[in-house]
Amino acid sequence: MATYSISDLQTIVAQQRNFFRTGATLDVNWRIRQLKKLRDAVAAHEEEFEDALHEDLGRSAVEAYLCDIGPTIVEINEMIRGLKRWARPERHFSGFMCFPSLITKVYKMPYGVTLVISPFNFPILLTLGVVAASICGGNTVVVKASSKSAACTAALKKFVAEVFPPEFVTLVDGGHDVADMCLAQRFDKIFYTGSPAVGKHVLAEAAQNLTPVALELGGETGNWCVVRKDADIRDAARKIAFFKLCNAGQICININQIAVAEEIAEPFIYALKAEFNRQIGEHPLENPDYPKLITESAYDKCAREADEYRERIVYGGVGDRDARRYAPTIIYPVQKDEPIVMHELFCPLLPIVPFKDIEIDEMMDTIAEREHPLALYLFTKDKRWANRVMRSQQYGGGCINEVCVHLMVKGVPFNGTGHSGMGAYHGEWGFREFTHPSTALTGATCCNLLLREHPYGGKAGEKKLKVLRWFER
Repeated sequence: MATYSISDLQTIVAQQRNFFRTGATLDVNWRIRQLKKLRDAVAAHEEEFEDALHEDLGRSAVEAYLCDIGPTIVEINEMIRGLKRWARPERHFSGFMCFPSLITKVYKMPYGVTLVISPFNFPILLTLGVVAASICGGNTVVVKASSKSAACTAALKKFVAEVFPPEFVTLVDGGHDVADMCLAQRFDKIFYTGSPAVGKHVLAEAAQNLTPVALELGGETGNWCVVRKDADIRDAARKIAFFKLCNAGQICININQIAVAEEIAEPFIYALKAEFNRQIGEHPLENPDYPKLITESAYDKCAREADEYRERIVYGGVGDRDARRYAPTIIYPVQKDEPIVMHELFCPLLPIVPFKDIEIDEMMDTIAEREHPLALYLFTKDKRWANRVMRSQQYGGGCINEVCVHLMVKGVPFNGTGHSGMGAYHGEWGFREFTHPSTALTGATCCNLLLREHPYGGKAGEKKLKVLRWFER
């Protein structure tokens, strides 16, 4: 891991700013070539990334490709196919008020030098996917990668240095001190993925330079999954078990707690246990494909919270600190106001909150009163109710009778609101996030209207006012 000084970072930003001012990144065809180079390099380094993901998070090759490498390639391909269309200037009729200047264009302009601060949980996708969006928008990129996922950060640093010159894209490693040194620089756009607490810090630092910021956050009080009494219990259990096992629960859109109709709570828990056993085995700590928690402190936090609810653990509740693995753990019953459901867990613990199905509106009000989640999941056969909830709740994204796959849909935005984020990206939405729409009117040099010029008084003013009011209808 390299050491950096303020001077080093100032030099990096200055070099990128000088490169951006050459205008090289404005050429859409040039951007497409860079995106193709990035995509091909990701495919060529697949094995190296898989090894790093296994070292940091205990991921199997399949999970590494499913959750990090494959989606990165898909994301870049979408940008390559769509960039020319997205970047095309919009042409607008200027309106009669602007006569004789009839044509106005909106140019999708890059911000300039961007900072991407990426997390540990999906270190390839949430680094290179965001870098691709910034490149797509015509920017240069400084990446501050996570110090927690050390193997992935080392692999990414080597990768970026091989693929791009540092004046275009460069990656710095290090801890919070390096991140703060980065935030002290004047960037033109910042994209941060991580916790709401650090998101507040990033936003405060960016305010010093009035730098626009996009935040992808996990949500202060976590993502809810609601299972109503008419849900397909086996289907819900199967999908929830898969999702909670993925990356050992260390996913910003993962299910934090489940609200289950008490009428079906017992059979649902039985089905969920059966699904955990089927998918990962009755002894998950011995399964080499089961991921691990990122650090010992993350393991200790998970184990400590499980111990606080030890008497209510109905499944799991065991771990191996040396391996940093903690079994998927069902805690039941948990009341909706208990501490464990008042914050994001980011681990394999799964509290279950029973409610009477007839009181579903009260349950949804409780969810709505808390900080906006990044994701919301509903399991029910009542599609009318589910659609009404999805239209009225405030959340980042979600699914009805499914989990997480809304993240994979092309052409739709991803991110949260409030404590779960600001801004949006993926595909064209990522291009929009990393560009600023600049409006430019082309003026005529003859036949100018006298309406906007003095005099404004007397009969001339009265006539002008009548015409203006007619134009503004």
